[in-house]
Amino acid sequence: MRYISTRGQAPALSFEDTVMTGLAPDGGLFLPESIPDVRARLDDWRDLSFQEIFQAVATPFVGESVPGEDLRELIERAYAPFDHPEIVPVVPLGGLFLCELFHGPTFAFKDVALQFLGHLFEYFLARRDQRLTILGATSGDTGAAAIHALKGRKGVEVFILYPKGRVSPMQERQMTTVPDANIHCIAVEGSFDDAQALVKELFNDREFNEAHSLGAVNSINWARVMAQITYFFYAYFRVLDARENRRDAPEMSLGDPVQFAVPTGNFGHLYAGDMARRMGLPISRLILATNENAILSDWVDTGRYFKGQVRQTLSPSMDIQLASNFERYLYDLADGNADTVCRWIGQVAQEGGFALESGLMERVREHLAASRATDEETLETIREVHEAHGVVLDPHSAIGVRAALAFADKGQSGGRAPTVAMATAHPAKFSQAIRQAIGHEPPMPPSLEMLVDLPQRTRVLPNDSTALRQVIAETIG
Repeated sequence: MRYISTRGQAPALSFEDTVMTGLAPDGGLFLPESIPDVRARLDDWRDLSFQEIFQAVATPFVGESVPGEDLRELIERAYAPFDHPEIVPVVPLGGLFLCELFHGPTFAFKDVALQFLGHLFEYFLARRDQRLTILGATSGDTGAAAIHALKGRKGVEVFILYPKGRVSPMQERQMTTVPDANIHCIAVEGSFDDAQALVKELFNDREFNEAHSLGAVNSINWARVMAQITYFFYAYFRVLDARENRRDAPEMSLGDPVQFAVPTGNFGHLYAGDMARRMGLPISRLILATNENAILSDWVDTGRYFKGQVRQTLSPSMDIQLASNFERYLYDLADGNADTVCRWIGQVAQEGGFALESGLMERVREHLAASRATDEETLETIREVHEAHGVVLDPHSAIGVRAALAFADKGQSGGRAPTVAMATAHPAKFSQAIRQAIGHEPPMPPSLEMLVDLPQRTRVLPNDSTALRQVIAETIG
């Protein structure tokens, strides 16, 4: 499998080079030249474990870059630290299903991809005998997951940027209490969009990039998206099992559709679901769930994509206006026309956004719906789900569940398609919001509780690329 840029001006790369490069040299994002059609394989996959499904899904994307036995070993090592035997269990929640993606080391869905990516980096670095400087921006969960996947690894220096004062206290502690010498946390005076812009600017600075061998852990790295595709397949098969074993639910057979409600900020999680759909997983609809930073849901509803000011909410990992992975989706929507993508992206830079013609939006709405939630609605959902089912949702998962409930009985398949809400984080990471909703904090896992009294290491920087360049250069030497 070869990988091409959404902007059409970069050479095609192997999977290994794509992973190690991160952002394409022309500023675009890498995508596979072709998408495997796996519809004929679904019956063979339905009884596989999560790790086995991961390997089955990843193999055509990885190609010859990682031999099968090596890939199997990387997968087993990546998911050994998870605290649930199914890795991403799917549980009933009233008339919905909840896919719990937070059983990794940092209790967030980002662990599913980043634990694998950490081992993949180490594998490729050993083969190449080189060093790598990881540079990433986080709205909360990516940073902690990347740090815990890469701490102490040989040949890797990690610089994680996060918006000062705009992540939860526990998210910050998960990053800044890690003592390993190769971990460097930087609080940027600005929003996540500002931090992400700094990262992209340094990746696009070819001289600096080559001098310091920059690598990406944000979902601009294709391996992140590839890893996230896997749990849509796993969740589908678990819903199929549940429907076949329940006499009080409508019948479901292999090939019948399911719809997924996906909390999203940077569009990587949603895009992974769309890739699963395009590969042949029977997804009738993806429900894009946002908080008050609703640029993506506004676009689905109106066809207009225009950035605004980032609003700070109770769901900080979604406090994003400009979603990087949206460019991948636009490339698919433009039928692979890189010039069209460049025109749209250029309009965002010059005019603040763009509007798509009604014909294109009709195509979008065939498989994509949108929902948004205010902080008040988020708290209301946490409270109602807790009272009805005894389940405590974190704010991001609550936004997904609210969207799932709104669309569970609408649209495709006459409302008969089961609805899965993606639960993206453990509620203990957002204890203040939980207290607001239900009057008390959720139980704290011991590994999080121990962080409260640990010393923190971080550095505050202005929203300035020169200052960031200087810190990286001085640190690496």
